[in-house]
Amino acid sequence: MKKISILIPCYNEEENVGPISEAVVETLEGDLPEYDYELVFIDNDSTDQTRPILRKICSENPRIKAIFNAKNFGQFNSPYYGILQVTGDCVISMVADFQDPVELIPKYVHEWENGYKIVIGIKTSSKENPVMDWLRSCYYKLIRKLSDVEQIEHFTGSGLYDRQFIEVLRNLNDPTPFLRGIVAELGFKRKEIPYEQPKRRAGKTHNNFYKLYDAAMLSFTSYTKAGLRLATFFGAFCGGVSFIVAVIYLIMKLLYWDRFMAGMAPLLIGMCFLGSVQIFFIGLLGEYIMSINTRVMHRPLVVEEERINFDTPAGAQEEV
Repeated sequence: MKKISILIPCYNEEENVGPISEAVVETLEGDLPEYDYELVFIDNDSTDQTRPILRKICSENPRIKAIFNAKNFGQFNSPYYGILQVTGDCVISMVADFQDPVELIPKYVHEWENGYKIVIGIKTSSKENPVMDWLRSCYYKLIRKLSDVEQIEHFTGSGLYDRQFIEVLRNLNDPTPFLRGIVAELGFKRKEIPYEQPKRRAGKTHNNFYKLYDAAMLSFTSYTKAGLRLATFFGAFCGGVSFIVAVIYLIMKLLYWDRFMAGMAPLLIGMCFLGSVQIFFIGLLGEYIMSINTRVMHRPLVVEEERINFDTPAGAQEEV
């Protein structure tokens, strides 16, 4: 009997972990009774009642498991680490707030049985803030133009991944993984399932501007050279323009030395402009350096504090 693993990362989802576990189990046992399953929650150091609720859920069903992180390791490391810990023939990753509909699970499995190693959900529309949806669309279009690697628009990471692809992830040994980019860059032939993203069932979203910016910069620095190339080309362009302007000013001053008054305004404007350009590109260069530094330090993806209903205790997990 094949085994399906469902992975649900969570952080302060006390209102959702109970209902999502019930919905997932009902879907698996009702629509896919021919499969064995496990439901794995990986909690990213929640500060509400998420962990006590998960302990209760796990005590009632041995097929439901939990990993408790020692601290919050970020929105990318925690689910990636969870994927490496499951034991099924495939893993389906989805969020706890019902924005990845549980109705997608049978569709994912059906396409998996058709031979696809990767089956992903693609948002065709969203009931979230229309301004945020528009900004995301603009970002995806921009990153697709700048990236050397294919980028998947409106892909949140929700999908089914075969055990063979999980082994690819395990062998990457990347301390700052960006799953959405890895699926596009290194993944097998995939099937895309369109869906409309509903609103959160309960609670508040944890995606603030800083987290969205962090995600955008991780993608940008991991899969594009455009930032550094832009700095080089723009610097050369500004240098050329400055040289031409300087030559013109010198000629004008030599020809009309007694009447041509350059003044301080052009000098100050030029200095402020070039200074702001330098600061911008120093910051962009810093993003690339920070990304390199994080990878060079090679710290673990996650440090576990506790795991429930696993055969191996926390601290005995695989090295990743």
